Amino acid sequence: PILWHIMKIYSHFGFNEFVIALGYKGDLIKDYFLNQRYFTDNFTLHTRSGYTKLHKNVKNNKDDFKITFVDTGQETLPGERILRTKDFIPETDEYFMVTYGDGVADINIKELVRFHKKMGSIGTITGVHPRSKYGLLTINKNGVAQKFIEKPVLKHWANGGFMVFKKEFFKYLRRKEFEHPALKRLIREKQLSIFIHNDFWHSMDTYPDVDNLNRLWVEDPKWKVWK
Repeated sequence: PILWHIMKIYSHFGFNEFVIALGYKGDLIKDYFLNQRYFTDNFTLHTRSGYTKLHKNVKNNKDDFKITFVDTGQETLPGERILRTKDFIPETDEYFMVTYGDGVADINIKELVRFHKKMGSIGTITGVHPRSKYGLLTINKNGVAQKFIEKPVLKHWANGGFMVFKKEFFKYLRRKEFEHPALKRLIREKQLSIFIHNDFWHSMDTYPDVDNLNRLWVEDPKWKVWK
C-alpha cells in the first residue's frame, strides 16, 4: 500500500511513530497493518482450529512502526482531520509532521526537519515541481506546432505534502475546512517556510499514476531510500 511506502521513507530517517487519520476505507488500512505479517510472509493455516504457523521469510525485513489509528470520520475535510489528531501528539514534542497519503519522494526527512528548526517558522512545507497531467504543445506565431512534450515537469512550485509544524499550528486549523486556509493564515503572518526539493517526487492522484508508480517500483523506485 502507498501508506507503507510513505512510512518507510520516514522510518529510514529514524521517525517511526505514526498517527494515521482514518476516513474512507479506514477498516482496510487497519486490517492491513494488523495482519501485515500474513500478507508478507508464508504461513500455514489449520481452518478447523484456527491455528496458524508463520514461516520465516528471510527476505522480508520486519518494519518497526508504532502506529496510532484515529477514526477522523468518513466526510471530514483534511484540516479538521489534522485537528482531530491533536490529543495523540505527545505533549513533550516540539513539533509534528504531516503528510498526505498519496505521494512519495526521495526526500531527506532529517534535512527537512533541520531546515524547519533553522527557519523558526510555525510551519514548513516541501516545494516540488509537479508534472503536467497532459502532453503540452509549443506553437509558432503562425499557428504551426513545433514540439509536443509528453507530460513535462512544470516550472511552478506545488506543496509536495511533506510538512513540519510547531504545535501552534493547531490554532490555525478550523472544523469543516481543508488544510489550505490554515496554510494561508500562516502565509499572511509570514510563518510558512518552503523546503525546496528538486529531486524525485510523484503523486498518486489518478489510475495512470498508480500504473506508473507500479512500473517504477519494478524498474527504478527512486523513492526507495531504505534498504
